[in-house]
Amino acid sequence: MQKVRTVSQITKYIKDMFVQDNTLRLLYVKGEVSNCKYHSSGHIYFTIKDRSSQLSCVMFASYVKRLDFRLQEGQNVVVEGNIDVFVRDGKYQMYATDIKQEGAGQLYEEYEKLKKRLFAEGLFDENRKKPIPKYARKIGVVTAETGAVIQDICNVSHRRNPYVQILLYPAKVQGKDAHRTIIEGIRYFEQTDVDTIIIGRGGGSIEDLWEFNQEALAYAIFECTKPVISAVGHETDTTIADYVSDSRAPTPSAAAEIAVFSYHEYEVRVQEYTYKISRQMENMLQFYKMQIKQYETSLGRVSPKNLIQQKRMLAVDYANRLQYMMEQKLTSAKHQMALYAKELQGLSPLQKLQDGYSYVSDLQGNNIRTVEGLTEGQQLRLSMADGQVTATVDEVEKQRELESNEKIAES
Repeated sequence: MQKVRTVSQITKYIKDMFVQDNTLRLLYVKGEVSNCKYHSSGHIYFTIKDRSSQLSCVMFASYVKRLDFRLQEGQNVVVEGNIDVFVRDGKYQMYATDIKQEGAGQLYEEYEKLKKRLFAEGLFDENRKKPIPKYARKIGVVTAETGAVIQDICNVSHRRNPYVQILLYPAKVQGKDAHRTIIEGIRYFEQTDVDTIIIGRGGGSIEDLWEFNQEALAYAIFECTKPVISAVGHETDTTIADYVSDSRAPTPSAAAEIAVFSYHEYEVRVQEYTYKISRQMENMLQFYKMQIKQYETSLGRVSPKNLIQQKRMLAVDYANRLQYMMEQKLTSAKHQMALYAKELQGLSPLQKLQDGYSYVSDLQGNNIRTVEGLTEGQQLRLSMADGQVTATVDEVEKQRELESNEKIAES
């Protein structure tokens, strides 16, 4: 019967083989620094790599103190140390005791060189970047078919707007020629009715993200007629695709936030606009109603009907005033007439007759005003208030004679 061993036994056996191999006890390894992280304990965890492979490394705090430079991403270094197995994880790694710096890594140099050239050609120009549609209905996503990227995008999209359709083009996002499948995805969605294209993957080292630093992919994004959002890596990982895309998101979830509008916020905004429009319409209606009333008043003042009414009122007023004036004139005339009548009455012969006076005339009707010309025996007619009398002159006595006789009588 075959002997069955545990995982720990096998791992320990492999560790013993590493310990017994003198080649692995002290060696120098040259490579480019990647995934460099300074731990709070003072240890450094990093990877050194070349074109074909990579090696995990750790340098404990006691050795870190001896370094005369700060280890950074992209540096080309020679690491001194030994290879051993970390039993808990079943993983081998290099335990560094010293690190010598040789300069910037080859991949980093290629990245910087391509970045400067594309910048000079205008691929990063903000003026040529296309705006991201505010109300997208379909989003095309170019990423791996499995993994957290597409799931994160779908989750955020559904939360923000369940009516937006997410379409996936499965592509390789790491490894040789992976960028070609990303280009195919971009060109595929360019022929569809998607509103926005998202290309993305999770974070990683510079070699993990290297396919997003390819010149062919940069030109494919630049020439795409639809807006492209790059969601490659985390906040600190910036690729050529990030620079040339129309918008850059630090994570796939953030890309979904940019591409998919919030339906709830849209509803709230619509309600606000509806309220504002209603208020504005109400204010406008009130304004126009007031204007109509003003126009009615103005038209009423100049309308023929109103003018006729005013003329009628004016005519009535004039008629009333004329009647009043006529009544005043009549009253004044009546009063004056009464005065004249009274004056005439005082001058009337009839009134004199009423007062006891008589009107003396000859038989021919000639008025006798003086005794001159009268003769004895002459007949006269005396007109009185109640009739006439015919009399005969017996004696004519003039005024002087009469006065003399009166004085004689008095003496």
